[in-house]
Amino acid sequence: MAVPVVDAGYLNEIEKVRRDLRALISYKNCAPIMLRLAWHDAGTYDFHTQTGGPDGSIRNEKELMHGANNGLKIAIDLCETVKAKHPKITFADLYQLAGVVAVEVTGGPTIKFVPGRKDSIDSPEEGRLPDARQGSGHLRDVFYRMGLSDKDIVALSGGHTLGRAHPERSGFDGAWTSDPLKFDNSYYVELLKEESEGLLKLPTDKALIQDPTFRSFVEVYAKDEDVFFKDYGESHKKLSELGFKPSHCYNTILAQSAVGVGVAAAIVVFSYLFEVNRRVN
Repeated sequence: MAVPVVDAGYLNEIEKVRRDLRALISYKNCAPIMLRLAWHDAGTYDFHTQTGGPDGSIRNEKELMHGANNGLKIAIDLCETVKAKHPKITFADLYQLAGVVAVEVTGGPTIKFVPGRKDSIDSPEEGRLPDARQGSGHLRDVFYRMGLSDKDIVALSGGHTLGRAHPERSGFDGAWTSDPLKFDNSYYVELLKEESEGLLKLPTDKALIQDPTFRSFVEVYAKDEDVFFKDYGESHKKLSELGFKPSHCYNTILAQSAVGVGVAAAIVVFSYLFEVNRRVN
C-alpha cells in the first residue's frame, strides 16, 4: 500500500497534475467518464467495516471487471498517461483529482481537493455500487452504507448532467440532458418534466421525483443552480474523502501557509498605518 508523503513537493506535483488533467480532459472531451471513474473508486466505501473507498483499487483487473465498471478502462488508460509523467502521485489521488477537474472544466463548481490518499491493492466484493434498475430504497441502502445522506444522494445524482449511458456498458442508451458536456442544473429541470424529448430517465432517476424527500431537493436544485452547485461541491468532496484523513504534514503546511498570510497582512496594515501617521505628523 503506497503512502504518500504530503509535503510541499507533493503539493507542487498535485498542481502540475491538475494542469495536465485540465488539458487532457478538455482535449479528449472525457469529463463524463473521468467523473464516473472517481465516483466508482470512491463509491465502494463501507462505513461500518471501513473498507473500500477512494484508494485506487479500481485499477485492479478484478475490480475493473465488475459489471458496474464496464468501460472504465478507457479512463484508467487516460489517467496512465498523466501518471507516467508524475509517478509520485498516488492512483487514489489521481482518480479523485480527475473527477474534481472534470466538474470544473465543464462549468461546474470548484471543489476543494485535499491530497494524501493511500493506494490499495485490495478490492471489495462486487455489488457495492448503485444499480440503475432499482429505486429509492436501494439508493438509500447504498449511500447510507457509505455514510452519506438523502441530500448527498440527490446532489450527487445531479452529476448525470454530464455524459450519457452506453448500451454496451449499462444496457441503457441516451443522455440525461441536451448538453452532456456542460455541468449545470439541467438534470433536475428535465426530471421534473413529464416528457423530456427523448432524454434518459432511469429507474433511479425516477425515484428522485417519486420519493417525497428526494423530490424536495430536486425542486430546489431545478430552481436555483447556485444552491445545487454549493451542495454538489460539498457532497462530491465528502464522497472523494470517504475513509480518508489528511496527513499531519498536510495540515501543518496549511497552518504554516495561514500564518504566512496572516503575517503578510499584518505587515501591510502596519505599513499603511505607519505611512498615515507619518503624513499626519
